[in-house]
Amino acid sequence: MTQKKFFTLAEAHALLPMVIKEIDQLQVLREDYQLKYYERRIIMAKNAIDAERVFKLECELEFLEMEAQLHVNNIESKGIQLKDIDHGLIDFPALNGDEEVLLCWKKGEESIRYFHGLQDGFVGRQLIKPGQFD
Repeated sequence: MTQKKFFTLAEAHALLPMVIKEIDQLQVLREDYQLKYYERRIIMAKNAIDAERVFKLECELEFLEMEAQLHVNNIESKGIQLKDIDHGLIDFPALNGDEEVLLCWKKGEESIRYFHGLQDGFVGRQLIKPGQFD
């Protein structure tokens, strides 16, 4: 069994460029997936089904799912928690003294400036104090 990874603030910041790249890719894949999914639904809803096009779309959807899972795995294999692809919400497990907390980052934020308890979620975010997670 693998030991759980806890991040310092510096370690989490060092991984942000990779996280941003992966989130960007996931968001592009999600958009592409949604377009193909709706196209498939429209074709299937018509009386004259284009079986060849439906099959092609189904293959493309399956490939997009596999590609997305690779990006998710790239994030999670580092011990980072992917909370929401659309909002680019990421948590890094950390210790605040003896208490396990999550360093919280959302796409568009310049740096990791917040943390929250395990049960508090995004709405319970608190500002990180200087030196708190060094």
